[in-house]
Amino acid sequence: MSRRWVVLALIFLGIVINYIDRGNLSVAAPAIMADFRLDPASMGMLLSAFFWTYAVFQIPSGTIVDRFGIRGSYGVGFLVWSLASAAIALSHGARDIVGLRMALGIAESVAPLASLAFIRSNFEGKDQGLPTSIYIAGQNIGPAVGALVGSLLLDRWGWRAMFAMTGLGALFWLPAWLVAVPSKGARTEAPAAKLPQESAWPAWWSWQMILGSRIFWLMSAATFLSSYYWYFVLTWVPSYMILARGYSTVEMGRVVSTGLFIMAVVNVIGGMAADRVAARIGVFKARVMFGAAGWGGTAAILLLLVTDRQWTLPIFTLAMCATGIGNTSYWAISQHLPPQSMVGRAIGYLNTVSVLAGIVAPLTTGFILGPQKHFGPAILVAGIGPVLAALCMLAAGGRGLEQMKTRLAGEA
Repeated sequence: MSRRWVVLALIFLGIVINYIDRGNLSVAAPAIMADFRLDPASMGMLLSAFFWTYAVFQIPSGTIVDRFGIRGSYGVGFLVWSLASAAIALSHGARDIVGLRMALGIAESVAPLASLAFIRSNFEGKDQGLPTSIYIAGQNIGPAVGALVGSLLLDRWGWRAMFAMTGLGALFWLPAWLVAVPSKGARTEAPAAKLPQESAWPAWWSWQMILGSRIFWLMSAATFLSSYYWYFVLTWVPSYMILARGYSTVEMGRVVSTGLFIMAVVNVIGGMAADRVAARIGVFKARVMFGAAGWGGTAAILLLLVTDRQWTLPIFTLAMCATGIGNTSYWAISQHLPPQSMVGRAIGYLNTVSVLAGIVAPLTTGFILGPQKHFGPAILVAGIGPVLAALCMLAAGGRGLEQMKTRLAGEA
């Protein structure tokens, strides 16, 4: 196995751990609400706190990745977030959790930027679907493992032990990362075609061109709308399974993890299929086609509003598989669109928009639920988002994205 695939495997595992640690609070939410006597609105604030700093630090962290490379920036971030997650076990109240979740958000902000910068540096555009889908699969398997293992640990030893064991247990990853990743730069080997040299930062008038672009705003809107749904799933769906569908903690873990595990497999298959189509009809055209179809299929989640409990697992699984295809295609576009020297900052901006949805989704959901904890309107709001995101992607179009890429390359 070539070195870039070894590093990609570690990126996959790192993102799995990343999403386990950020998702643990969602698994523990009903227990923490009971222990600290929190209402849904207060719990929504705790679930949102991670995203406050995660959003603010996206662009600064992207700059750090572009300037210093992925090895050290990712390594330091991983160490800090693991310790912050484990320390939640020592919390005495909501304020402690808010502070540690904010620290977690700062440290975890490096992970997606470093991951996508590595893929952009080591794989050509037509070949980025598979590695991107592997990265996205990590985002799916992380919550799946977190829901499954976390629910078992929670059921047996309580939420404090769950945070301590998952936070400290993941530190085995760090030595492997430091050994595998080159000490200088992100590229482990040259891709098949030499990538053009680009300036380190575009001129100020390039940003005027970007901000005035219809594509820029469509991609931004697609990010927010699709991410609102994704963060609704990560933060409130475990509680929905327990409070609205009547599952036990362990049953909830099995249902959520099953849907996300299947989603991860479909992601990789979809990424491989998109690469083949991209080689025939063009990178952007293929990604738009797969992305819009995937996000459109996410609307299946709305069927939960009119079905019984026995349909929960198949509907949730179908909606999540479609979401995975949409997300994979979108982030493949996002890393292929900007010049290579700007990938960290470009992904940092889009992640900032995405994480703003992560701030809004748990807060809005907690407000919508109210004392009655009625999930119907919350699911309706979340389920419409990806459909609108698909329309934004179609409006951008393969030709429009290709023209935007050419303009960015010319201005860099």
